[in-house]
Amino acid sequence: MIRLLVLALAISCAILTAAPRWARASGNRPQHVFIIVLENEGFDRSFGPESESPWLNMLARSRGKLLTNYYATGHYSLDNYISMISGQAPNAVTQNDCQVFYDFKELSPNLVDGQVVGEGCVYPSWVETVADQLDKAGFIWRAYMEDMKHPCEHPDIGERDLTQKAKIGDQYAARHNPFVYFHSIIDDPKCQRDVVALPQLDQDLKSVATTPNLVFITPNLCNDGHDEPKCVDGEVGGLPAIDRYLKTSKLVDRITASPAFKKDGMLIITFDEADLGKDYDDYSSCCEEKPGPNTTTPGRAGPGGGRTGAIIISDYVKPKTLDPAPYNHYSMLRSIEDLFGLEHLGYAAQDGLEPFGADVYDGAKSK
Repeated sequence: MIRLLVLALAISCAILTAAPRWARASGNRPQHVFIIVLENEGFDRSFGPESESPWLNMLARSRGKLLTNYYATGHYSLDNYISMISGQAPNAVTQNDCQVFYDFKELSPNLVDGQVVGEGCVYPSWVETVADQLDKAGFIWRAYMEDMKHPCEHPDIGERDLTQKAKIGDQYAARHNPFVYFHSIIDDPKCQRDVVALPQLDQDLKSVATTPNLVFITPNLCNDGHDEPKCVDGEVGGLPAIDRYLKTSKLVDRITASPAFKKDGMLIITFDEADLGKDYDDYSSCCEEKPGPNTTTPGRAGPGGGRTGAIIISDYVKPKTLDPAPYNHYSMLRSIEDLFGLEHLGYAAQDGLEPFGADVYDGAKSK
């Protein structure tokens, strides 16, 4: 009898140890996270009384929680996107949006405070992203890029990035797709499978089983507000373009109506950086952001990427509320990693960095 009891206990422990992490995930926190990244707007322009984005403002104040002190981590675009998925701080080349798509040149074989030392665009295969972490832990992720012509689209190594400027009918920007800047992704078949064109989203949203645990969405150079005052096709750009796109595409409604979102979803809408342009520069930072070993000024002319704000919509979050707690892109990465029981990458592991806490998760499902 004792032998049978010991054997049964051993088998139970083995099963528990072998079980994928998702089987043991917390039941009172989101397990399907959707992120929409928009472009180049500071908090006051987006959410102030004179905002040119009434639909976005309505969304924030009627359906979501508005993080009023959410900050970007750098300027221009690419360094922010990279920080969102890897915790890697800006370097001189990513700060310039990697005009030429070349490999990261390592100056040291060792990490410094979680950072790869050197400069360049495409990180070595041993540098992890949250996508790699999710793969290893048995979760599903997928990036959806508007106007992407084929899965995993990126320039060839060493070639000039021809997606830096929009073209009529092709407004995809590789620099707004951080997943293609990591050899751990582009050298693996998962890039063809999981870095896809935006129309794939509707098919994936049809069931909980087909919806990734992490969904990362980037609209094209007009619809994300990057190009202003006019888009390449003559449409008005900037914030009015964001408002037009979100309203007419019903992207938010399609996400929030999906079975996975209704089950345990959370939608985050944020901006890569704040107002980098004439009369609108914002290089401020929060959360004791570190410069990293590869640049002294993450914001090019200051310590950070400025205050952008972020909207969170979820049944785990109380709607029609404002949250003044300070967060940034590293905080968002840390928060996602915490939801899925993952280790913290790069500056997401910074001592004292606060992930989303009870101030964010105060909705009915968090109780």
